[in-house]
Amino acid sequence: MKNTIRVLLALAFFVPGLIFADIVSFRVGYFVPRANSDLWNIEFENMSFTKSNFQNSNFSFSYEYFVTNNIGIQINVESFQKRKLGYYRDWVGYSDADGDWAYPADYQGDFDPSQTFSVATTPLQLSLKITPLGRKGAFIPFIGGGVGVYLWNVRLEGDMIDFTDEWYDPVEDVDVYPIYYTDARQDSKFAFGYHVLGGAMVPIGNRISIEGEFKYNIVKGTFSDDEYSGFEGFEPFDLSGYQISIGINYWF
Repeated sequence: MKNTIRVLLALAFFVPGLIFADIVSFRVGYFVPRANSDLWNIEFENMSFTKSNFQNSNFSFSYEYFVTNNIGIQINVESFQKRKLGYYRDWVGYSDADGDWAYPADYQGDFDPSQTFSVATTPLQLSLKITPLGRKGAFIPFIGGGVGVYLWNVRLEGDMIDFTDEWYDPVEDVDVYPIYYTDARQDSKFAFGYHVLGGAMVPIGNRISIEGEFKYNIVKGTFSDDEYSGFEGFEPFDLSGYQISIGINYWF
């Protein structure tokens, strides 16, 4: 919901410029994150998450101004968000008077330690688009690329097994680890990135065309270097990924 509100606010900035746009487009897509940084890797190693769990649909809005018959400048805003509950692999939880403890999964356990991992991005992108064959044919391919400002959020909430604090249970003759509640979050951070894209438009009416597009985003977000976010010491968070989208264009 918050991500949708951000997109609507961004659209409010676009409205005054629509009278100068030659194409207005709305797209529905599917985003596949690259998910290749230490926080992602730790979650995939310890939790039941997989990369495919964080793929999700998204939508975008853009307008494009024709500079020449073969070159256009496009401003685009889109939204992606995913929230997933995962469970620790190979560990179960026990509770006693001293707190919660993680035991190997061959014990029965009182509960399954779990976390909710949430990721959201709202890019505002500026692209240079090239249509090598012009814009008057029955099939209009395009390529392009550009830069963007990405508003992003990450949150990790739930059970956290502290593997740096090993304890020994003499009764069961096993090493155990304490479990703590965590609510680590990085809200409303900005990152700069770039992208490349390609696709084609097919006119279906006097001012209407349909479009297919492939886009690859390359961007990393830097966590705040403080203890309050809960992500102190992590390397930049990978927000990169590709998306495939289809859409409809209105030509002015």
